[in-house]
Amino acid sequence: MTHASSDRASGTSRRTALAGLVGGAGAVLAAGCSPSGASPVNAPTPSASAPAPTAGATPGVMTLFKDPAFNFNGLLALGGSGHGAAEVGEVLTAVNAINKAGLSAQTYTETFRKLGNQLMEAPEGAKPGTETTRFRALRASQYYAQALFFVLGSEDPGSEEQLYKSGRGAWDRFCELSHPAAVTADVPYGRSPLPVWFFRPDESGERRPTVILTNGSDGQNVDMWTYGVAAALGRGWNALVYDGPGQGHLLFVDRVVFTPRWETVVTPIVDWLAARSDVDTGKIALTGLSMGGCLAPRAAAFESRIAALVAMPGVLAPWLGFPPEIRKILTPDKEETNTIWNKEVVPELPPSAAATLKKRIEPFSVPAMLDAREGKMFTDFSTPARLIESLDITSVVGRIKAPTLVLDYDDEQFYPGQPRQMFDKLTGPKDYVKLTAATGAQLHCSPMAPQQHCEVVFDWLQEKLSGS
Repeated sequence: MTHASSDRASGTSRRTALAGLVGGAGAVLAAGCSPSGASPVNAPTPSASAPAPTAGATPGVMTLFKDPAFNFNGLLALGGSGHGAAEVGEVLTAVNAINKAGLSAQTYTETFRKLGNQLMEAPEGAKPGTETTRFRALRASQYYAQALFFVLGSEDPGSEEQLYKSGRGAWDRFCELSHPAAVTADVPYGRSPLPVWFFRPDESGERRPTVILTNGSDGQNVDMWTYGVAAALGRGWNALVYDGPGQGHLLFVDRVVFTPRWETVVTPIVDWLAARSDVDTGKIALTGLSMGGCLAPRAAAFESRIAALVAMPGVLAPWLGFPPEIRKILTPDKEETNTIWNKEVVPELPPSAAATLKKRIEPFSVPAMLDAREGKMFTDFSTPARLIESLDITSVVGRIKAPTLVLDYDDEQFYPGQPRQMFDKLTGPKDYVKLTAATGAQLHCSPMAPQQHCEVVFDWLQEKLSGS
């Protein structure tokens, strides 16, 4: 990868390098996985650091789309099939339709939105039972989430909020029809309460271990089913899914962006759980998927009631997940930064790169989100960039006392090297696992192997919580 010059007088060099980087590294930008001491757990001994991200599509994996960002999202959808959150035939049929029409944000969004709509209707000529309706709704929430990810680059970016609401409606329908139905509540948090969905194996009222599942910067609730709820229920545990600031309802409807103090999000959720008679308060675990691998550890550094923590992957500094050419735009002076952004960078961005940056920045800036919905590029790069910078947890990781599992992945394309760095900074009981290409579990969050992913995570949690 060619780096841009640090000489700010060289506008042409910076613009050329930046445009080339964004055009060729869409997958990088689209991210947005023993009781004491270190010990390997069900995995080969890892190398000292993760490999550098590649510029190719997705090394060693199925190629659904030639573009790496679309391919990664398609693999996530396909991977959800193992837990009923997608159907292989539906996904591959959609992939074929998109490729035949010509891959673009428009064709991707339109195809998956249509598929979601179809599943929320009764099948033609049939009267579906409760289970059919339930899992059609779960799959619909997956497909709406696929459309939502790329809608800002489509011909109708203004439909983003409504598309989110369609996915939320499908998710809520699934939760209502679950056995037993998920308990829903609004947990107090500032001016915008946190919606929570509390899943139980049954209605016996038995006190059980409970897992709080934390999403990342652009995931949806259906991902939490695939990466934790189903696995927890299968082991007789409770599981809680929530939207925090910068996520789900709080972002798309309430317009609340991320906070660097994630303990202020998790602590009221732990309070809510502690008030329930069916929660074993000594066995509350916390997981974080994707950028949640930064958020959850931040919370665990300050919330002492967390009995076990899993970072999937470990993330110290989300800002470092952006390519260096993007990070170099940020200077100590807000006006200078935004001048560079608006006069030198934005005019040179290809449409696909512009759409990707709109998506990556919207959880950190309401003005950027609203501009994107109008088809415009945001003009204030400095403010959201500073917020992303502030999410760095390097200085607080050493405070974590709960046993911690740090996951890493072969070909981790968004936060290479950071999982091992987090592991090395932990001072309490800790384990490190790298999921590998040998079993198809490579890439950020193992999109092709969420069942393997959950086996590693929940076997480790079972061991740690059984001794709590």
